[in-house]
Amino acid sequence: MSEPSSDTGLPLMMTVVEIAEPGGPEVLRVAKRPRPQPQTGEVLIEVAAAGVNRPDLLQRAGSYPPPPGASDIPGLEVAGRVAAVGAGVTEWQVGDSVCALTSGGGYATHCVVAASQCLPIPAGLSMVAAAGLPETVFTVWSNVFERGRLRAGESFLVHGGAGGIGTMAIQLASAFGATVFATARGVLKCEACVALGAKRAINYLSEDFVTVIRAETGNRGVDLVLDMMGAEYLGRNLDALAEEGRHVSIAFLTGGRATFSVRTLMAKRLTMTGSTLRPMPLAAKAALAAAVREHVWPLVADGRLRPVIYATLPLAKAAEAHELVESNQHIGKVILTCV
Repeated sequence: MSEPSSDTGLPLMMTVVEIAEPGGPEVLRVAKRPRPQPQTGEVLIEVAAAGVNRPDLLQRAGSYPPPPGASDIPGLEVAGRVAAVGAGVTEWQVGDSVCALTSGGGYATHCVVAASQCLPIPAGLSMVAAAGLPETVFTVWSNVFERGRLRAGESFLVHGGAGGIGTMAIQLASAFGATVFATARGVLKCEACVALGAKRAINYLSEDFVTVIRAETGNRGVDLVLDMMGAEYLGRNLDALAEEGRHVSIAFLTGGRATFSVRTLMAKRLTMTGSTLRPMPLAAKAALAAAVREHVWPLVADGRLRPVIYATLPLAKAAEAHELVESNQHIGKVILTCV
């Protein structure tokens, strides 16, 4: 039986995956909610696919609440077609194929997004692939190229090279002329990192990344480290950096409080910074979207840049998708489909 429709032809209700209470994957449940209306500067997307990201898992566990005004439905990136536009929106029309960075609400058949955070889906790119781009591309461009100032000819180390962020960071850094190193768990994941463009992948189960980096760089170190590990890695990251190196933190999977040598920081004249994407002001996200469209989207359009898709599952199996991501068995992205 079809859903009742409004006079616009759009359903009044939508299917969502919501968090019943903080906890494990089992707290995710399918529910019905009223379909949102796009406000000034917003578009309504009929979602075809949504990416699954670690912030979704943290939100589900109760440790990463949505920012004020954001939907409590998880999901930070979607792809689909514009179903309606709010007042003042001129750059998008109903029917346009877009992918978008969201502040929440992606695990649903419809999602409201700021128009400025949408990007066109290039010809030939599937909705599933497009849904795996926004969160990773925005994160990597912001932290590696803007905050981290990576340039052609420099060297770069990314931890978690086989994850969604890592696989994108390897491809982008390589495309822009950097020498890339990556850490990963096990032989298969290391092979995947090399296939994506890493000069050397370091199996952290059997190798010390500082020792490998020093050997690979003639004891110089790398110019930039992108870290999502946190406490247990910070001191060794500084040891792996070259003089004038930069360290960018985007997560802290091993803890948020670290001890490190200030002497190393000073002696090497290092720069340390970090960021979180979700709470960024709307204007900053709009500027980031414009930068991504200018610098990264041509690589997507000509096929040189593609997200690595490990698995797709229907929206109703979001709990299984979370279990898969938490297992750390995947290489690249896990995507939920709504069609």
